Amino acid sequence: MNPGMLYAALAFLSWGLFPLYFHALSEVPPLEMLAHRMLWSLLFLCAVLTVRRQWGWVRPLARQPRVVGGFVASAFLLSGNWFIYIWAVNNGHVIDASLGYFITPLLNVMLGFLLLHERPRRPQWLAIGLAACGVAWLAWQTGQMPWIALALAATFGAYGLLRKTAKLGPLEGLSFETLILFPLALAYVLWLSWQGQNTFATSASDTTRWLLVASGPITAIPLLMFAAGARRLPLSALGLLQYISPTMQLLLGVWLFRESFTPERMTGFVAIWAALALYAAEGLWNVRRAAPAA
Repeated sequence: MNPGMLYAALAFLSWGLFPLYFHALSEVPPLEMLAHRMLWSLLFLCAVLTVRRQWGWVRPLARQPRVVGGFVASAFLLSGNWFIYIWAVNNGHVIDASLGYFITPLLNVMLGFLLLHERPRRPQWLAIGLAACGVAWLAWQTGQMPWIALALAATFGAYGLLRKTAKLGPLEGLSFETLILFPLALAYVLWLSWQGQNTFATSASDTTRWLLVASGPITAIPLLMFAAGARRLPLSALGLLQYISPTMQLLLGVWLFRESFTPERMTGFVAIWAALALYAAEGLWNVRRAAPAA
């Protein structure tokens, strides 16, 4: 197997299993889980950067306030995405969370059109229209918009847009984002400790404490594998692999967590899957058409 394919597949498989991890920590409130994830992620990332002697990017940031401002925005978008996802898993909305990551690629096309002046091709517009019909159907048959899915797609799509133009690599960028969020996370955990509500200290389960500590490598390692895969794979292959994660989350929501997946709800998902199939097929066709010219 191509090493890039292996790295990327392992990253998406890891993200697809995240509901199992967060469900195992259901006793930890989502905001506290988010704070611990920031704290332990920064400690792990600092260790990785130290081993790799990869700290040279820090000093130049002091002379680049616009870059710092961009990462402040991306850090809060990332934390918002994490919080919504943790809350969704721990409140029985794994299927809704998977829907958010299914529609993210199509939302990215819209963001590119609106903000980067990119011009979607006709099949891409058709895919966006199909996905919009699927979302509208889900909203109509449930009586409300799928806010969890839309919020996850919006925060992750906007985060990806900011990182698309960022001047730091994945490891450095995530390290800087967690460094920005670290003071808020530390202050919140200290406040919880003062109130006697820090689950890390009060839980009767050592497993819970170890799982909280593990949030550092669990957050960073898939990202590093994704970065290694992205450097070795064409975007078309990477784009197809990204559907591993929401597919696994959907299956876990239906089969393991026994969430409701009625035929009416499936109809909306089928429309979105058809949109994604069209989007992926059109991308592959364009790549193959461009290959002889290259």
